[in-house]
Amino acid sequence: MDDNEFIGLVAKRSGMSSEQAAAITRATLTTLAERIDGGEARDLAGQLPEGLRAHAFASGETAERFGLDVFVQRVSGRADVPVTQAKDGVTAVFDVLREALTPDGYDDVVSQLPAEFAEVADPTAPFVQRTRG
Repeated sequence: MDDNEFIGLVAKRSGMSSEQAAAITRATLTTLAERIDGGEARDLAGQLPEGLRAHAFASGETAERFGLDVFVQRVSGRADVPVTQAKDGVTAVFDVLREALTPDGYDDVVSQLPAEFAEVADPTAPFVQRTRG
């Protein structure tokens, strides 16, 4: 899978334009790299399409500890989209990550996240677009 295919899948699953999907993808990977350990972020980056790798490198070795709400808020701010749209986008990015990474690679990433992240990163369920309410 290359960068364009990855972003195209995010756009399709989130209902966003390609530009918005690219911004959401970059913001999600950057925020995810902050939330997981540095070694795991490097492993994640190594499995991503080349143009997305730089966004998945952590600035440090120790993961920041924050929940799903803060994660989505950070993505919202970085991508300059409303929080509800950011959550749909984050869900789409995790869904595409599940396809792009090896099963063990995806499990390694998701296992570092609190249980509440199952709302956006459920490894067993197919992508379901959130209803806005």
